[in-house]
Amino acid sequence: MIYGNVELLGVGELRAVPGVAGLRLQRVPEELRLQLNPNAQQRMLNPAEVEIRFVADSATVRITLNVPEGGMVVQPFWGPFQGRQRHTVKGLQTLELTYPEKVADVAAKWADQLSPHPRVWRLMLRGGVAHFIGVEGEGIRPPSDGEVPALTYLAYGTSITHGAAATGAHLTYPAQVARRLDANLVNLGVGGAAHCEKPLADYVAARDDWQCASLALSVNMIGAGFDAAGFRDRVTYWVHTVAGSNPARPVACITLYPHFRECCPSFAQSPGWHITPGECRTILREAVASCPTPNAFLVEGTDMLGLGGLSDDLIHPADNGMVQMGEVLARELRARLGV
Repeated sequence: MIYGNVELLGVGELRAVPGVAGLRLQRVPEELRLQLNPNAQQRMLNPAEVEIRFVADSATVRITLNVPEGGMVVQPFWGPFQGRQRHTVKGLQTLELTYPEKVADVAAKWADQLSPHPRVWRLMLRGGVAHFIGVEGEGIRPPSDGEVPALTYLAYGTSITHGAAATGAHLTYPAQVARRLDANLVNLGVGGAAHCEKPLADYVAARDDWQCASLALSVNMIGAGFDAAGFRDRVTYWVHTVAGSNPARPVACITLYPHFRECCPSFAQSPGWHITPGECRTILREAVASCPTPNAFLVEGTDMLGLGGLSDDLIHPADNGMVQMGEVLARELRARLGV
């Protein structure tokens, strides 16, 4: 999305909220958000690798954001170069950031070997609900074609896709995939609330701004009252609808990752479950096998992530696990994209 003098990557709508300064950044349009389950409605207001991107003539710029509750972390990048300092924003706050002199020197000579272009400021957001107010400086404009990747990768899934245990937004597996593919990232992970609603599948399918996608479908449905028939209905709709929207776009369909209820004997009993992880994996395999278009393909979650890649909750991958997942999934997508 282009808004004024910046690009807001991963933002589906800017929305005014009465009594709150700025425009709320949300990853999907409000009409769609309200069709999701209550937890997903909230999660879609939390940034997941959302980026404020721009090019500036001035060495110093001021970015004003409003985070009314909790806090949000801003991680600067200049092209591919990660800033060493992270900034936490609470309430109405203006950050003053300076373009690194060494990056400017590199940009003058080596820019054609780097992507994104090192003149592109990339402010990656993670955390609380953010309201955007503006960016101030000289000659600020959105990045142009050739300054940012031409390829866009879209990811849907649970808190693992959202990046729950990663220590930085750039360390989530979708961010790692995007980096390896030299792609822009649209992350639609919804922590604890990926219930595969059909309107969201329709929205993803209708978007023409992505060239490859991954769908992690979906451990969140196990404890949410879904039985095998309900799981099959939604998962099959997602696979066939998203893949069928454009057979030229590869769609990786990821089975459930390893987690503690399968590995810890004392936690194995789950009386509230109406479907098992094994049944979920089988149903997704069948949905991919029956897909009318050949661009849907299966990736086993247990091949992407081993038990040792988890954090100590034995659900969410730690940083090393996220990196491994990114490597595996990027390899699978690259083979089908021909890049």
